Amino acid sequence: MEEPACPGCRRLQAEVQQLREEVRRLAALVGRNASNSSLPPSANPPQAPAPVKKPKSERKPGGQPGHDPHLKQWLPLERVTQVMTFVPTRCPKCTAVLSPSPGLDDPPPTRHQVADLPPVRAEVIEYQGHARKCQQCGTVTQASIPTALTRSTVGPGLAASMAYLAGCHQVSKRGVEEIVETLFEVPVALGTVSNLEQEMSEALASVHASALEAVQAAPVKHVDETGWKKQGHKYWLWVAATAQLSVFVVHARRGISGLTTLLDDVSGIIVSDRWSAYRWLPVYRRQLCWAHLQRDFRALVDLGGKGKKVGNELLAFTQDVFHWWSRVRDGTMARRSMRTYINEQRPWLRDLLKRGCTSGCAKTEALCSQLLELEPALWTFLRHEGVEPTNNRAERAVRKGVLWRKKSFGCSSDAGCRFVERILTVVQTLRLQERSVWKFLCQAIESHRSGQAAPQLILG
Repeated sequence: MEEPACPGCRRLQAEVQQLREEVRRLAALVGRNASNSSLPPSANPPQAPAPVKKPKSERKPGGQPGHDPHLKQWLPLERVTQVMTFVPTRCPKCTAVLSPSPGLDDPPPTRHQVADLPPVRAEVIEYQGHARKCQQCGTVTQASIPTALTRSTVGPGLAASMAYLAGCHQVSKRGVEEIVETLFEVPVALGTVSNLEQEMSEALASVHASALEAVQAAPVKHVDETGWKKQGHKYWLWVAATAQLSVFVVHARRGISGLTTLLDDVSGIIVSDRWSAYRWLPVYRRQLCWAHLQRDFRALVDLGGKGKKVGNELLAFTQDVFHWWSRVRDGTMARRSMRTYINEQRPWLRDLLKRGCTSGCAKTEALCSQLLELEPALWTFLRHEGVEPTNNRAERAVRKGVLWRKKSFGCSSDAGCRFVERILTVVQTLRLQERSVWKFLCQAIESHRSGQAAPQLILG
């Protein structure tokens, strides 16, 4: 299209082009959904595209050939509280009397176990300090109840159960109050529930501190953050996760101060998205999340205009990366083969990003320019074993905090924030380690009340 000679026409044409770009940008903003942004699927607008449905499989429902069956597990005899036996007395064929004791050639008995819950009533212990009057001088001597027994009105088991309900299943304080009274027949006040949360928080303080040190020293960690609330003000829930550890910190900032509170001097390799708080990290110690990038590339395609072609090519390459990675993870491709394939494509990718920097689309240019700057951080998972190309580990860990925030709307005090970060750290870490959360909380509160060291959260 030739440029008009009239200065006024040129100005109008520039304005039209600018307005078109603005309309395209606003349309893309309105069209944001889980496939092209960080919005969760639950926040998709009504006009969002329907989730991709996989074609119906021709296989029958249920376990497939080669799949390990999940059979009913028999509880061991020491776990069985009652055994009821049924012994035949007469032979149905000849009516002979059968022995009540098993013989050597008798087959083993058939078995069927039924688990049931008896009426649950909390054990209530009443401590009494009696008084006695001396018959000689009339002095009354009062026996005092030991101070260790009067410090709490709720024992370790019930206290651990209340913390488990609140921290593991995000039951509200009123919900905990109702459950304890309904199931255990122990009426408690809301203040008691809150006080027990703080006692459990104190019991887990050293556990959380040691977990924080361990994740800071880990060679690879996945880091993410999500919104939180404290007295209606915006806060952030940070998480750093490894294969056996998930550590949470509630902080007022989403920037560098929040990150350094979580990871101190930040050693090792960090897997994350492109949030600006991570920009000061050395690029060779970062791994960008390709799942986030895939959504960013989809956003370029949905934006249309001059960046659409670049977005389509980047999206296609991302699918190749995920295909190769899934084969390496499944053991059907050697890691060195994936490294060879990707290294052959890296010059092409750099050229594509350079073309994107001059595409004429502001959003495409900004993204491509940043990826050129961070290009080594795209391939850290190629250089280092144990590094994954996505940040799924941190996103799975922080999901529990997201659900808690939606239910409770955050905390009302610093003490509440400390309870959240400590209990989430314990719950998510024990789940990764396949250990009992309730038993650990029992040990923690017992150790705290007796002045002993807290149980070990970190194995090995």
